[in-house]
Order: sequence, then structure tokens, then C-alpha cells
Amino acid sequence: MKKVSLRTAAVLVAAAATIYNLGWTATVLAQNNSNDDLELAFNGHCRECHSFDKGDNRLGPTLYGVVGRKAGTVPGFSYSDSLKSSGITWNEKILDQWIANPNAVVPGNNMGVIFSGLSDAGERAKIIAFLKQDTKAGNKM
Repeated sequence: MKKVSLRTAAVLVAAAATIYNLGWTATVLAQNNSNDDLELAFNGHCRECHSFDKGDNRLGPTLYGVVGRKAGTVPGFSYSDSLKSSGITWNEKILDQWIANPNAVVPGNNMGVIFSGLSDAGERAKIIAFLKQDTKAGNKM
């Protein structure tokens, strides 16, 4: 067994503590996002094409009440056949996969033509938390 100097051991312990604390800090920050942070994430990545107002379809359908809703069912919006026939009901897991790469979830969808996905898991989590807000209140379309 190789001996380690006291100094080397202290450096290793300090490095391990730093890495642990960085992970803990990131977890706390992700859990303590304010509603403003969540809305900023939605606005920064989704608002250009989607609204969060009930019945307000734009280039994309309204995302109001999306969590728990069957894909391709917002009245007045023209969906791709692939999305309408996907059988998906939007939940956190599927939304995360969809926002990361819509074409991997439903090939041939219309959104994937203009949006290739968002790789940042933290931003996706904020967007999904924002989308869940009205769903929690039981306000469905």
C-alpha cells in the first residue's frame, strides 16, 4: 500500500469536500427556483412559439394545462399526424425527453423542424416546473 503524505491527504479531503458542496449547492438552487426563475426559463426557450394562456394558440399550441393532457388535442391547433397518433399523455418524464429532443420522442412532428432541443437539464426542469403551475390548480382546457 502506498503511503500518502499528510499534506496530500488534506488536499484530497478538501477537494472531495468542495466537489460534494458544489453538488449540494446545485441541488438546493434547483429546488429553490422562484416563480420568476421558472417563468424566465419558459420565456427564454418557449415563449417565441408558445403561450401559457388558456386558448391562445400561436406558432405552437398553448401550453396551458399541458401536464396530464393527451398530445395533439388542443382545440384549434393543427398538429402533425405523428403527434396526434402518438398516444402520449404529457407528464414530467415525457416533457423532459420532448424538450431535450422532440424528434427522438415523436419522429415527424412539426416542432422538431424548427426546434432541435434543449440540452440543459436544469433549464428543462425549470420549464416543466413552470408548466405544472396551472395543472396543479386543476385548471384543464
